[in-house]
Amino acid sequence: MATGILETAKATNPLKDLLKYGQSVWLDYIRRNLLTSGELKRLIEEDGLRGMTSNPAIFEKAIAGSTDYTDILQSLQSKTDLDAKARYEILAIRDIQDAADFLRPVYDSSKRRDGYVSLEVSPYLARDTQGTLEEARRLWKTVNRENVMIKVPGTAQGIPAFQQLISEGININVTLLFSQEVYKRVAEAYITGLEQLAASGGDVSRIASVASFFISRIDNSVDAIVGERLKTSKDPGEQEQLKSLLGKAAIANGKQTYVRYQQIFSGGRWQALASKGAQTQRVLWASTSTKNPKYRDVLYVEELIGPDTVNTIPPATLDAFRDHGRPRASLTEDVEGANRIMETAAKLGISMKEITDNLTDDGVRLFAEAFDKLLEAVEKSSKSQLAPKVSKQSYKLPEALSNAVKTNIDDWRAAGKVRRLWQRDASLWTGTDEANWLGWLGIAKKQIDNADNLRRLAEEVKREAFSDILLLGMGGSSLCPEVLEKTFGRIAGFPRMHVLDSTDSAQVKAFESQVNLAKTLFVVSSKSGTTLEPNIYKQYFFERVKQVVGAEKAGSHFIAITDPGSKLQQVAEAAGFRHIFYGDPNIGGRYSALSNFGVVPAALMGLDTTKLLDRTQEMVEACAASVPVQENPGVILGIILGTAAKSGRDKVTMIASPGISDFGAWLEQLLAESTGKHGHGVIPVDREELASPDVYGNDRIFAYLRLDSAPDAAQDAKVAALEQAGHPVVRISVGDIYDLGQEFFRWEIATAVAGSIIGINAFNQPDVEASKIATRSLTAEYEKTGSLPPEKPFFEKDGVKLFTDPKNADALTKSVGGDKSLVSYLRAHLSRLGAGDYFALLAFIQMNSENEASLQGIRHALRNKKRAATCLGFGPRFLHSTGQAYKGGPNSGVFLQVTCHDEVDLPVPGQKYTFGVVKAAQARGDFQVLVERGRRALRVHLDKDLKSGLEMLKAAVRDAL
Repeated sequence: MATGILETAKATNPLKDLLKYGQSVWLDYIRRNLLTSGELKRLIEEDGLRGMTSNPAIFEKAIAGSTDYTDILQSLQSKTDLDAKARYEILAIRDIQDAADFLRPVYDSSKRRDGYVSLEVSPYLARDTQGTLEEARRLWKTVNRENVMIKVPGTAQGIPAFQQLISEGININVTLLFSQEVYKRVAEAYITGLEQLAASGGDVSRIASVASFFISRIDNSVDAIVGERLKTSKDPGEQEQLKSLLGKAAIANGKQTYVRYQQIFSGGRWQALASKGAQTQRVLWASTSTKNPKYRDVLYVEELIGPDTVNTIPPATLDAFRDHGRPRASLTEDVEGANRIMETAAKLGISMKEITDNLTDDGVRLFAEAFDKLLEAVEKSSKSQLAPKVSKQSYKLPEALSNAVKTNIDDWRAAGKVRRLWQRDASLWTGTDEANWLGWLGIAKKQIDNADNLRRLAEEVKREAFSDILLLGMGGSSLCPEVLEKTFGRIAGFPRMHVLDSTDSAQVKAFESQVNLAKTLFVVSSKSGTTLEPNIYKQYFFERVKQVVGAEKAGSHFIAITDPGSKLQQVAEAAGFRHIFYGDPNIGGRYSALSNFGVVPAALMGLDTTKLLDRTQEMVEACAASVPVQENPGVILGIILGTAAKSGRDKVTMIASPGISDFGAWLEQLLAESTGKHGHGVIPVDREELASPDVYGNDRIFAYLRLDSAPDAAQDAKVAALEQAGHPVVRISVGDIYDLGQEFFRWEIATAVAGSIIGINAFNQPDVEASKIATRSLTAEYEKTGSLPPEKPFFEKDGVKLFTDPKNADALTKSVGGDKSLVSYLRAHLSRLGAGDYFALLAFIQMNSENEASLQGIRHALRNKKRAATCLGFGPRFLHSTGQAYKGGPNSGVFLQVTCHDEVDLPVPGQKYTFGVVKAAQARGDFQVLVERGRRALRVHLDKDLKSGLEMLKAAVRDAL
């Protein structure tokens, strides 16, 4: 069920219910706007939040991705005696103090059990006992709040410091715990520290501590080992034992740790302290966001609920649990089962000591690296007087549109709609299943946590010396990798990336000819695993690779990216694919750029995925729930787009600097498939050359993505002319190509917001499904009979055939009268374009520069003559993209579909149909749905060779105009 304003419809709030089981919810997040916007107060009052933790990575993203700290950093510029660390501490301590004051009532009412905020000692001191002691004492004194905990790492050097600090009466959060043995030493150090405090006359009842025990990273490590072992294991029994560990070890480790907690804090030694009012050192479950999309997104909250525990939860997981968490007393369930898991791991030779030691070392390293980035962000922000490194956005709108946008900004502010979006409130759209499709909100952080796995994958591909990568996908699984490939090009030392998303036989053959099959890694990418195109690509290329390297080795040349449990997963497992990477079932295809569908190909081609994702997270912070609407770049952009669409400016014309010009292909799908339905929506216009302002009508809004590192002066001048002429223009300054991740997220937020304003479900695609159904029907007919159903043109001459439905044919025939020629029919068809209409050229032909140039000539001739927006799409790729808006959006399109005679055809192994038959079925299925939706559509079939056929068509269109 949705959350936000619908929360009153729920019987209870799952977050609040955790307290009934003895567990306190703390938030693993802090930033200035969370405090000043009232969001923290609301979390305390409505969700029962009882504490907070912070770390360098959280502060770094807040500084780099927001304006929260501009004021204080600028005020420190004159203090040249302060280094970056000192500046950071000033702003961090202000936040910690203010958060502690907000939580003070919780601290008082819980009698010091909850209400704490944690502040970390420098990660550089993780191996320095004396340095940790000195810094912890200094921070404790400076913050000067009873309800603060100083975070100390649970390293061999950190534990003695922790014990001493407890003996001095300082609250401590011991962090980076993975091992049960280390936990035991920490718990005993706590008791010893309290005993020392009591012996010196101190009041042990005033001391609190938690032991932060990390969860999800255990599964990451164990699952990786299991995955490698499964590739080589031949013993069915061993395979079953290995599989039994997947996704189980972390929770089993946590349950056994809790048993130790109960034992340690129940003996006589502890009772002596308890009689003096001492509190137990609660286990705090940390790292509880789910990294593996195969697992439930609230797994590490639901399975670790028990008395006297804390779960510190990041914002995305907090929102997810509020929405669909199922509280129960899970922590003490089936402890014997947990014991069996750990016994099985030991029996299989999987050393938990080795894993946890490595994780501790990695944790220290990662925290230090995050601190490096934090200090760098502070230094840059202090010197530049500019807080966020987020790509800047500005806009200039006509007065009427500007006023309407202001009204919607006020509405979003008053109704708390940004918060409701992050809380997955389906009532922002249609109140149906929207809450199930918002996993993309938190995916960047999950991928950052997955950085080591991405790095290992990149190293593997480099080590194996593949010459090429051929990604086989369609729509959401191929468009982001294509943007990255075309933007970044080949990266030194890594394979070349190619992306195939066409069923045109000539195009399939062209890609095959560009690669060495024996040295190519194939990535089969399909969210559902049932998408026709990736499946037949796999069938074709797997057979070809078998012929080259042999059946035994063929699987090692393939990787799958798919949702858990899909048919493709089963195929990949059976064929022995090198890897299977999983998508998130709560992320739709077109919102999946930052999931494994985009990030795994990025790692394979050698991108610095850490750099890409870190910058992306800055945009996530800039668009967060606590950021005021007027300062929220994604929300503002969405309000502009949605408001413009409702006022008749529903043609979003995309302009991008040459270095990032391919971004529009991804953006087309996002906008069209998300908003174009039920007669409403946005029509994206990509790759249309800029012209003088008088060519454009009042149905346009322009979005200019300017690459600051490589701008185009001619574009700058033309965009300025559009603004001066009164056209609405949104400008986005993209710093460099690694900022593309920011744009993926900005536009995802914007599209979701625009969909809300338009009043549609921004996450389904009903008319894309209609085309798929029509195509499947035709290919099934071919499999049964060996031929597609017959069709008859209503015009045929000189190697050109025209097709349409009876209604369109009658209208065109009446219009041409006795002059039944190609030019006359085209003139009649194009004359149906009226004010506010657009023209779409849909070409089921090979996508190459020569063919595109011919089609671009047609669209621009029409744009210049008719003053209409124009679109150009190659089939079948547009079927999974703009095709949704063409069929389900406003009925303002005039469509010209182009098909051709295929000079070459390729078989699909295991099927009667060929690639040519599939393409023909897709074109006919697409056209069928267009006319069923009452669209003005005409199909031109070229029987001549394609080059001369396109030239003849271009000439005919010019004559018709």
